[in-house]
Amino acid sequence: MNKIISFAKKEAVLVIAALFALISMIFIPPNIRYFTYIDYPVLAILFCLMIVVAGLKKLGIFDFLSLKLLTRAKNMKYLYVLLVNCVFVCAMFITNDVALIVFVPLTIKVFSFIKQKSLIFIIVMETVAANLGSILTPIGNPQNLYIYSFYQMDILQFFRYVLPAGAVSYIIIMGIMIVSKTEKIDIPFEQKFNMGRFSFGAVKVLLIYYGLMFVLCIMMVLHILDYRICTVVVLAATAIIDRKVFKNVDYGLLLTFICFFVFVGNLGEIGVIRNALSLFLEGRVFLVSVATSQIISNVPAAMMISEFTKDVKNLLLGVNIGGLGTPVASLASLISFRLYSRSTNSLPGKYIAAFSVYNISILAVLIAAFYLFL
Repeated sequence: MNKIISFAKKEAVLVIAALFALISMIFIPPNIRYFTYIDYPVLAILFCLMIVVAGLKKLGIFDFLSLKLLTRAKNMKYLYVLLVNCVFVCAMFITNDVALIVFVPLTIKVFSFIKQKSLIFIIVMETVAANLGSILTPIGNPQNLYIYSFYQMDILQFFRYVLPAGAVSYIIIMGIMIVSKTEKIDIPFEQKFNMGRFSFGAVKVLLIYYGLMFVLCIMMVLHILDYRICTVVVLAATAIIDRKVFKNVDYGLLLTFICFFVFVGNLGEIGVIRNALSLFLEGRVFLVSVATSQIISNVPAAMMISEFTKDVKNLLLGVNIGGLGTPVASLASLISFRLYSRSTNSLPGKYIAAFSVYNISILAVLIAAFYLFL
């Protein structure tokens, strides 16, 4: 019994996702359509990226980059701005999921070297930055790519809709960064002593290998190469070159995503929910998109609502802005929470509280901005 309780505490998100999936099975019994619920490219990208990140972490790259970053940061505010801007910009080109997989472990490592207690704040703001920065390009997140393709949008039309929202989002994020506390960065003596001890020569071959695998992952994200080919290459090559890294992959996160895909897929199959969406959409596409995203996340919300409306602008902005709010509003938010909750001395309850305060507040401001001038 103690083992079960311990597992539930350690894998709280997975347990909740599994319970949601099981409850949904009462209404839609397991059938062959379950296989269509799962977004296989997303799972493949996540799996391959986790392999790459685990490999780079084992080589000590995050330690090296963290200490270099700290030596160049004048104070905590400067560090906040630097990290959040990196996530915001990278999310436009490598997706919000990938940006968080890369930068959250780096951020956790940075804060393991210093005494400040603002790790929760910066990870929450990185998550916000990833979800809002990804608004600005068709490849920034899955819902953008789907809507861009489904409505056969041209690129100028897309930018005309999203640029004002992206600009407002960036101003809000930077405003929060500017008013944050300015503290000195205190690096203990033993960490300063180790700053110059990293040797690239010792890990040169593996470093080149994981660099190439990361490029393959990005090509998969950008749909330059088929995700099945890339996945096979990454798995086969890693099994030969560095097979021990597989034990460091977060398989619980992959299972969490599968459970949410099953839950969301079953929800979409329930006629009452689909009919309610159709009934309420008239003149309310933006608000319904935001509200639906809070419950089933913004990617499936975009897929469901697109079947009932031609109002591409309000749908596009609704599911993107709707990525803020609850932890499930954007599955990218689950990634950062998962990564944080598995870090040393994590406080999941405090994280969820801070996440909710910042996300709901920024969501409210963006909804108001939408009705005023977006």
